[in-house]
Amino acid sequence: MSEIRVEGCGCVANAMVYGLYESIRRAKFPMATDTDILNFDMTKGIKALAQSGRGEGHDQWLTGVIVQFDLTFTNKAWVEAERYHFLDFVSSQSTMHRITKFDLDNAFNEHTDKRIIEIVKEKAKEYNELCDAFNGGLVPQSQEFLADLEERRKAKYLEVLYSNPAGFRLTAGMTTNYRQLKTIYGQRKNHRLPEWREFCKWIETLPMSELITGKDKE
Repeated sequence: MSEIRVEGCGCVANAMVYGLYESIRRAKFPMATDTDILNFDMTKGIKALAQSGRGEGHDQWLTGVIVQFDLTFTNKAWVEAERYHFLDFVSSQSTMHRITKFDLDNAFNEHTDKRIIEIVKEKAKEYNELCDAFNGGLVPQSQEFLADLEERRKAKYLEVLYSNPAGFRLTAGMTTNYRQLKTIYGQRKNHRLPEWREFCKWIETLPMSELITGKDKE
């Protein structure tokens, strides 16, 4: 009962929910004198606690419902996602380490200006050519020449990093809980960025998502 697989969407994959029924049982602790007799049944009172207003504190038990998934967002959306204290990064792809190794023809969303993509591709190509010159020269070079080449290579890498537009997509493994998703859903379901709206539509597919959205499923 502790593990529930959830289908993904365009931006979410490999999603799992843990501890839903266990948290329902534990939500009954405050009114229990014998915790051994508590069951996993959802009651009107426990549901009402979950659907209380954000920030009131009555929905604390939702923090026990853990959700893990792989999330693919653009740079623009990731900056906004980082404001949530309980949306934790397990691991993520890295532009710092691998920006010049990505397939840049397919790394950006459809709203990214193709002229900007070509600029990034050009700078990445120039960087990789400098790497080839530094690592694969057939003729021995002086230390001064190699030092100059290394400085040019470092500068070019920074050009690639700082020229990378907001439409670049990265995937990260995330851990969060139903209570944080409740906050995200309330703030982002009508957001201007389509990827936030897509993510919120995915939230609606989670088990007992009415605890998050406040909207009972038909």
